[in-house]
Amino acid sequence: MRAVVLDAPGPPEALRLRELPVPVPEPGWVLIEVKAFGLNRSELYTRRGQSPGVEFPRVLGIEAVGVVAAAPGGEFAPGQQVAAMMGGMGRAFDGGYAEYTCVPAEQVLAFESGLDWATIGAVPEMLQTANGSLTVGLDAQPGQSLLIRGGTSSVGLAAAVLAKRRGLTVLATTRREERFDVLRAAGVDHPLLDTGEVAEAVWNLVPGGVDLALELVGTDSMRDTLLATRIHGTVCFTGMLSNVWTVPDWYPMDYIPNGVRLTVYSGDASDLPADVLQGFLDDLESGRVTLPGVRAYPLDQIVDAHRVMEDNTVAGKLVVVP
Repeated sequence: MRAVVLDAPGPPEALRLRELPVPVPEPGWVLIEVKAFGLNRSELYTRRGQSPGVEFPRVLGIEAVGVVAAAPGGEFAPGQQVAAMMGGMGRAFDGGYAEYTCVPAEQVLAFESGLDWATIGAVPEMLQTANGSLTVGLDAQPGQSLLIRGGTSSVGLAAAVLAKRRGLTVLATTRREERFDVLRAAGVDHPLLDTGEVAEAVWNLVPGGVDLALELVGTDSMRDTLLATRIHGTVCFTGMLSNVWTVPDWYPMDYIPNGVRLTVYSGDASDLPADVLQGFLDDLESGRVTLPGVRAYPLDQIVDAHRVMEDNTVAGKLVVVP
């Protein structure tokens, strides 16, 4: 099989396309013929050497979609459409950047869809993160206002789609005004230009601040996001697009505004209910929802795809189709 191998941390060019043996699954594991996989910034961090405990060489990829090639434990039938994500994929063991991947059965979700594989490949981890942030992290309710910081990221766009379906008023940020139309296509009511400080602009639109905020940029914008949130409102820290992971000289009494709640969300395959995945794919197939900004690459262009992800030159989800 063809697989993308990282021998050691490095730039995008460190990703090498090679021929490897097809993995042989043990009972409790599932061999998947990969039809598509989404790119995630966590793989960028692993490629740079910023993911602790990863041994090289390694096939990256924390998610993949495809069909079951073998399941010795009988958990899935050959030919069944499945998605796999997280659980050590691409870190503790080889992941989805290949024509076949072998993963624990508990990391696999079955579905049925007539969508093209590139579209399906954009969904699993993006949906898991967006859905979990809105439900577990924020407990979003109809009629509330939501600020998405990092709105043109794949998770930001998915969160906007889900939030509008829940009946929320959505504000979302981007650093490029030309991407306002991408935000509007996802259902965003109020696109905002992110200059580093958006709290004042948020208060002008929602006096007193938003009910909820989803922080996808990082700790360098989190203070301003907290200031954009009303008393008894909630901020969920989910993403680190800026690669700024910590708050220097953390002093909670000065950092968090009075009465504003701060939570986090980080999920796994088990945090994405199968009916949520199937329902979202059904809605995409019927046209009830749209997924803006999916861009697909062939496997032999993985270096180009990683470079685009690292440079933040494209809004939305990047997908590779082997």
